[in-house]
Amino acid sequence: MGKRTIIPFGPQHPVLPEPVHLDLVIEDEKVVEAIPSIGYIHRGLEKLVEKREYPEMVYVIERVCGICSFGHGWGYCKTVEGNMGIEVPERAEFLRTIWHELGRMHSHLLWLGLVADGFGFESLFMHSWRLRETVLDLFEKTTGGRVIFSVCKVGGVRKDISADGLKEIVDALAGIRAELKSLTDVFLDDYSVKNRLVGVGKLSYDEAAELCAVGPMVRASGIRQDMRLDGHGVYGQLDFEPVLEESGDCYARCKVRIREVFQSIDLIAKAAGLIPEGEISVQAKGNPEGSFVARMEQPRGEAYYYSIGNGSKFLERMRVRTPTNMNIPAMVKTLQGCDLADVPMLILTVDPCISCTER
Repeated sequence: MGKRTIIPFGPQHPVLPEPVHLDLVIEDEKVVEAIPSIGYIHRGLEKLVEKREYPEMVYVIERVCGICSFGHGWGYCKTVEGNMGIEVPERAEFLRTIWHELGRMHSHLLWLGLVADGFGFESLFMHSWRLRETVLDLFEKTTGGRVIFSVCKVGGVRKDISADGLKEIVDALAGIRAELKSLTDVFLDDYSVKNRLVGVGKLSYDEAAELCAVGPMVRASGIRQDMRLDGHGVYGQLDFEPVLEESGDCYARCKVRIREVFQSIDLIAKAAGLIPEGEISVQAKGNPEGSFVARMEQPRGEAYYYSIGNGSKFLERMRVRTPTNMNIPAMVKTLQGCDLADVPMLILTVDPCISCTER
């Protein structure tokens, strides 16, 4: 039996973009146990509902996470619209869906770059982020922002996209498809990449179900779980089916995200072709009252939004449960038994957002 050593991992580490801290119990270069600690960047955003009027809170909730900002704004608006019984115009729901899928592409391409950087493939990192710039340019043209967009509001959206604008989005995404294919083929076929990902950090079907993992983490283990299946927005009209893999390792999680990028391009093209004419918002009258729950499929997985209104312009309670919050137990499970050298790569393939987790 080897000697056990506790190694602190984080909150600052060269390959981690997020301040996650783990105490790794090591024996003979193998991780026996991983003990997570969070709380380094707690911001108290949920508490601000007591001091910010409910229309203003959209701007606050978007700042839960810069990568998932549009989805957080949409999830918040859904809860308040549920509290107030607001029926959102169909065109607004189409626009929300288009922007949400652009956000998924933005998140996954950013993640691909971080993973490439994690195993030292700098040119692959730069090309991933170069293609991501196309998505950010589309966001900037349609919303005015590249990270925080502020177009979602209670009752609909603040900006419309013209027919020419929608065509430009579809054409731009179709134009980068070939480049995206050659880029992602490296992730899927290159020997050195597969050597770092295949068979590492396995999470079985039963383990993923037991630990309540979400997003690409659970779908890479073969579980058909995706909040878009409930048809919110206009997903019910887009012939949507989630991307699944079976092996549950780092390679499967990478493959799920890559396939989801191409799926998002197809979903945006379908939505742009089906979008009806009409209003993009309705006026919110009165104040939120009662409670309501909304569930969204963020790029990292299911996000849960819960609000309580008391009839005033300030919400009584706002609760956001983010995907990383649900995936931390699964991340700890996959770390057990892995090589110490694989820890950074394994954490990256889970795609944790500690900023989201600590709200």
